[in-house]
Amino acid sequence: MTWWLWIIVVVVAFLAVVALRDITQKRHSILRNFPIIGHLRYLLESAGPELRQYVVADNDEELPFSRDQRRWIYASAKSENAYFGFGTDNDLGTEGYVFLRHAAFPTIDESPDQPSPSTKILGGSHDRAHAFRPRSIVNTSAMSFGSLSGPAIEAINRGANLAGCMQNTGEGGISVHHRQGGDLIFQLGTGYFGARDDSGRFSIDALVASVESAPVKAIEIKLSQGAKPGLGGVLPAPKVTNEIAAARGVPVGITVRSPSRHAEFDDVAGLIDFVELLAAATGLPVGIKSAIGESEFWSELAAQMALTGKGPDFVTVDGGEGGTGAAPGTFSDHVALPFRSGFPIVYWAFADHDLHEKITFIGSGRLGFAADATAAMAMGVDMINVGREAMLAIGCIQAQRCHTGHCPTGVATQNRWLTRGLDPTDKGVRLAGYVAALHHELRSVSHAMGASHPALIDPARIEIRGAHGTLTPILESFYPDPSPFDSSHHARLGEMLKAGD
Repeated sequence: MTWWLWIIVVVVAFLAVVALRDITQKRHSILRNFPIIGHLRYLLESAGPELRQYVVADNDEELPFSRDQRRWIYASAKSENAYFGFGTDNDLGTEGYVFLRHAAFPTIDESPDQPSPSTKILGGSHDRAHAFRPRSIVNTSAMSFGSLSGPAIEAINRGANLAGCMQNTGEGGISVHHRQGGDLIFQLGTGYFGARDDSGRFSIDALVASVESAPVKAIEIKLSQGAKPGLGGVLPAPKVTNEIAAARGVPVGITVRSPSRHAEFDDVAGLIDFVELLAAATGLPVGIKSAIGESEFWSELAAQMALTGKGPDFVTVDGGEGGTGAAPGTFSDHVALPFRSGFPIVYWAFADHDLHEKITFIGSGRLGFAADATAAMAMGVDMINVGREAMLAIGCIQAQRCHTGHCPTGVATQNRWLTRGLDPTDKGVRLAGYVAALHHELRSVSHAMGASHPALIDPARIEIRGAHGTLTPILESFYPDPSPFDSSHHARLGEMLKAGD
């Protein structure tokens, strides 16, 4: 053979070995799904910061998650060095920028690697039979089997089990992928998937059967979500596989539609009655999830709860910046208030009736970073839900192809070739790594600010950059009256934290 034939043979053999290795390894979804050419993605990623800094954009311009944010999640998930060098490259003069005032004498952290539990007992104020204190203030947001792949759901569940946090099932019912050891919050949407009879109506017997079949710790009634409030959902017939049909309690291969509103109630009194029905049948804490639009609903809900002593045990507030697999651009961009504008409406409504220390508040919508989570907790949030951040931790590369069914990493697709690249065991470890890293940063920040728990940070130590460059305490920026957050409030939260379950 001539020398050039030998070169061709060697190159082909080398590529064959690389391809075989790529297909059989389980750490990188891209390489499993796209052997050889997938390496181009990592090559471009490694040069990405330089290309953006000198040619395209800086590390903080990309949305919805910047390069710096994604790099921190990826590094944390892989237990790699997540530090940043040479100082901040952020514009500290940006309106809305958060500043955390550290203490002259920080609190010594005796156990920096332990997750922080909730200060409140979920369901405690209503004496639910299965009230409990969540072990983790960081949990995963509602993401259904159907919008995410089976391996992705399984990875999140495995990671939640390792991290000691909870996985929200989303409104698609409980699948086999949710049953890998992680605790669950069962979300009940307008389609009542996993809790419906043969005609598609809500069935309390089906609900009880679902929650008793898995480690469900609480039930969340979905009213709306930040990325597409006021809309129902459609799962096209080709996506209704045997597994998805079994989880949702629907026929195989037939398009499934979720209405834009619930059929079981149509006013505040009906909602409260429905909450109590679910709680009485299961003994579980029951809450609601909603994006924030009209404020009158929240005032009426709080007034009715104060009058009757009944109603939701927790409220999950989803900001308008929240994510979804697919939504019309107008709804994603303009409908529903962003978290910092919407959450105070809810909190103040309950505080006005002296219920703010009895209800557990959960925040979601790009809050999966220590500074944003700390600011949210200073505003009254008790726990944080992470959605897209969890997706990034298990391999998402922000390709923004969720709505196409062709997610290249196998996270948001039902395509068998693409999902095979996602190994749930490996990605579960990464999800746990990200949650642990976020816990660590939250605890580190709280101790640097002189508090023993993230929920006990003095809100006066957190300031927001205003339109004219001024710094304003976060409560004064968003609340008409910060009196619910006086020193006695934090003292009571501290006592709740010390109290036994």
